[in-house]
Amino acid sequence: MKKAVNRLFLTLAIAGMAVFSSCQTTEEIAYVNDAPRDSAMVVSGVFTNGIQANDLLSIYVESETPQATIPFNQETNKIAVSDGAVMNPGASTVSGYLVSNSGSIIFPVLGEIQVLGMTHAELAAELQKRLREQGFINDAVVTVKLMNFKVSVLGDVTHPGQIMATGERMTIFEALSMVGDLTIYGQRRNVTVIREENGVRTIGELDLSSKEVFNSPYYYLHQNDVVYVEPNMKKKRTAEHDPYILTYISAGLSIVSTLSSVFYYYLLSKYYINR
Repeated sequence: MKKAVNRLFLTLAIAGMAVFSSCQTTEEIAYVNDAPRDSAMVVSGVFTNGIQANDLLSIYVESETPQATIPFNQETNKIAVSDGAVMNPGASTVSGYLVSNSGSIIFPVLGEIQVLGMTHAELAAELQKRLREQGFINDAVVTVKLMNFKVSVLGDVTHPGQIMATGERMTIFEALSMVGDLTIYGQRRNVTVIREENGVRTIGELDLSSKEVFNSPYYYLHQNDVVYVEPNMKKKRTAEHDPYILTYISAGLSIVSTLSSVFYYYLLSKYYINR
C-alpha cells in the first residue's frame, strides 16, 4: 500500500513540475529589463510627423481686441450677438476643422489653406502671419490642437479596441496601459506598429523588454496607428490543438488531486481496519 501511495504522489509531482516548467520567466514578461533602475537616457523619438488628412483641428484665435477675433473663432462666430441681433446666423455649427484628403482646411475669411505636413506650431505661426499681413489682427495669438487623436490596439491585450486621446502625444506604454496591459501570453519582444502617413504605410517592431524601445520612431504613437501584440509561442502551440487545453489541464489536475485524496484515505482506512 505504501508503494502505491508513493507512486501516486510521484506522478502528481511530475505533472505539477511539467505545468510550472512551461510558465514564462520573469525576464520574459518584464518591460525594459535591461536598463538599470537608477539610469537616465535622452528619448530621441518624434511624437508627431505633422498634420495629416482627416485630422480634426481645433483652432482658436486670441487678441487684446476680442471683437476682432469673432469672425475667426467657430464658437464665438456662431453665437456672436450684438445689440440683441445675431451677427452671423449662417455660421457653421460644426466644431473643428477637418483636414481634407488634399490636405487643406477652409478657415473663416482667409479661405482655403494647405496644412498637410505642418506641425501645429507651424500652422499657428502661418495663421498669425496671414492675419497680420492682411490687416485683420496685428497681435493675434493662435492655438492649434488635434481633436481626434486615436490609435487601435489589437492582439493579446486585456481589452483590445480603439483609444481616443484628449492630448496629442501618446507613448506605446501609455496606449497599453489604457487597454489593460498585455496578457501573460502577449509577446513583449515583438510588438508591431502599423503606420500610414502621406499615403505611405510602414510596419515597425518594438521590443518592450529592451531600453532601446525609447529610441524607436514608434515609441511615440502617431494619429491612426494600429498596435498589434502577437501571442507568444506557448499560446500559438496551444491554439494549434485546442484553445481550451489549459482549462482542460487545470480541471484534469483538480480531478486527479481529488481522486488521489479519496484513494489515499480509502487505502488508509483499509490499512487500519485490517490491523
